[in-house]
Parts: sequence; structure tokens; C-alpha cells
Amino acid sequence: MTSIWHVPVTVKILNNRAKNSLSEHIGIEFTELGDDFLAATMPVDERTKQPFGILHGGASCVLAETVASAAANFCIDNTQKVCVGLELNINHIKPVKSGVITGTARPVHLGKTTQVWEIKITQDTLLTALSRLTLLVLDCKI
Repeated sequence: MTSIWHVPVTVKILNNRAKNSLSEHIGIEFTELGDDFLAATMPVDERTKQPFGILHGGASCVLAETVASAAANFCIDNTQKVCVGLELNINHIKPVKSGVITGTARPVHLGKTTQVWEIKITQDTLLTALSRLTLLVLDCKI
């Protein structure tokens, strides 16, 4: 399989870029990178739970958009282009009370003007949410 990455990327680079951001604040950590996917984890704790004691749906959205947006921006020439989110949808399938969840993003479409990514959010091997992020590919204003 051919790699989708346009520029060199590592988990360390991704985690360094996330410093001083919402991702760092709620504990998102990039953990795995393959030829056609990117994965990140997020704790289910006081930062990410809603008042009923389960994972907040918005926190799942943050994980999904974070992992897919990061991946999208390494699939382009990021000296000329930038990817920004257009639309995010998510289906919450199973509530999560504690532990760690993993979001794994894979491209569905890598076009010149748009990208579409599917993000599966799991705890262990159990699917807890399924999301899709559409991004717009814009020219950078340098």
C-alpha cells in the first residue's frame, strides 16, 4: 500500500503541534500512524464527562475532528494548502463511563478541494461512536 502522507509526519510531531490547545487540555494524545490512518486516544474523566457521568458527546466530536483534521493536513502540501472543517457528523453508539477511548481516522476521499474522513471511536475493540468529517482544502495566504 502507498502512504497517503504528503509530508513526513510522526506521532511526536503531531503531539508537539497539539501543545497549548484544546487537545492537550482534555488529554488527547496521538498514538499510532499507519500508511492510511491516524489514531489518537482521549481519557474519559472529569474533563470529558457530562453531568450524568458518561462521556460527553461534544468531547467525542473534539476527538473525531482533532484526529481527522490533523491527518488531513499532512495529506497535502502544507506550504501551499490548509484543510479546515466544513461538516462533522457523529453517531453515538454506546455510552462510556470511564477509561480511554481511541479515535482512528481513515480517508474516504482525498480530493483537490475537499477531503472526507471516517473516524471510528472505540474502547478496546468495542465501537462507541462513528463519525465523518468533511474538510475544505484552501490556498494558504502566505
